[in-house]
Amino acid sequence: MKTLPWQADLPTLRKLELLQDVSDDVLHSVSGDFELCELDVGEILLSPFNANAHLYLILDGQLKLYLGSLDNQSVISLLPGECAGEISMIDRQPPSAYVVAEGRCRLLRLPRQAVFGLLCRSPQAMERMLEMLCGRVRRGNSIILDTEQNANIDTLTGLFNRRWLEHVYERESTRCAFNEQELCMLMLDVDHFKAYNDKFGHLAGDYALCLVSHTLRNQLRPKDSMVRFGGEEFVILLPEMGRDEARGIGERLRHSLEQINTFYSPVGVLPGVTVSIGLGQMEAGDTLESLISRADAALYEAKQKGRNCLSG
Repeated sequence: MKTLPWQADLPTLRKLELLQDVSDDVLHSVSGDFELCELDVGEILLSPFNANAHLYLILDGQLKLYLGSLDNQSVISLLPGECAGEISMIDRQPPSAYVVAEGRCRLLRLPRQAVFGLLCRSPQAMERMLEMLCGRVRRGNSIILDTEQNANIDTLTGLFNRRWLEHVYERESTRCAFNEQELCMLMLDVDHFKAYNDKFGHLAGDYALCLVSHTLRNQLRPKDSMVRFGGEEFVILLPEMGRDEARGIGERLRHSLEQINTFYSPVGVLPGVTVSIGLGQMEAGDTLESLISRADAALYEAKQKGRNCLSG
């Protein structure tokens, strides 16, 4: 990072978010504390391995924020007028992320002591700083939420994945047991899927899996959970439902796929697929693994019967 000559310029300072409402007297008093800095493309401004004692205000250019590693995708862009480094400057802890110049950037750097002097003398600057910190917290919460949701979603089908099944089973099994209600699981396997892939290609197989997920998910209740368990296997959790009703649901889902002879896809018209289904009902003391094992055994039985049927 290079330092450049800096001539106090109040109109330029007022373009910065933190200083927009600060009085001329206060700006004049702190203008001599600013340093003008320049970053080259890809230069690291802040990292978790180096303490930070400055607040950086972006004059022009753009900064990118990376969590965990520079190999990850950036999660936030910081634009002219915004600040960087305020949290690590305040709490004296190393930054929690990498902040990197997207292109050539010019920034004003203000030492920690000067920042606190500014905040003590200007209620307007204090209010702006609090607003910026709140914005950081909200952005952070949003990133955490997006990351958590993405970790639970199968990217191909848009269904929940096996990780989510562990969470939802614990919740629903506890609730159903407490309310003395039944709970059932359907385990589905796309029939002859390897042969389908071999004949029509793996991309066609992906579209067939999407057909299964979209066709079946739209017929379920909001309280039901459909999960891509792995490969061509799916699991549907049916809370507050006994074996007879779950069997009826399973037959309806199986029949809805059986009726689709062909479907349109980006690679052309493809033949439909059928599914075999195993049904398991939760018993006292069941873990997720034991219920899955019982549903899987019923699924094996359905395959032995000739596929495209339900057992359990």
